[in-house]
Amino acid sequence: MTRPHRWQDEVLAGPGGAMTDEVGVITGPLILRSTEASGGLVRFDVQYEDADEWYTLTGSPRAHRGDPAALHAAALAAIRAGGGAVAPG
Repeated sequence: MTRPHRWQDEVLAGPGGAMTDEVGVITGPLILRSTEASGGLVRFDVQYEDADEWYTLTGSPRAHRGDPAALHAAALAAIRAGGGAVAPG
């Protein structure tokens, strides 16, 4: 069985932060982890730097159309922009 692809990067949330299912908006220095899941989906999770808890980025998982790494890059850009960023479509 192959392991899913996973991308993880530090990102500074822009004004208005990132929206999560569990706790609403989170702001500041975050970590975004994107994981390719079965069925052509990508799951997006975020956490505060140096924290243990992961939160689901609202709208996750999302379908990818050939390049799941591009969705990770789009999620990073959305979080940097802030405004209650959600998973890219």
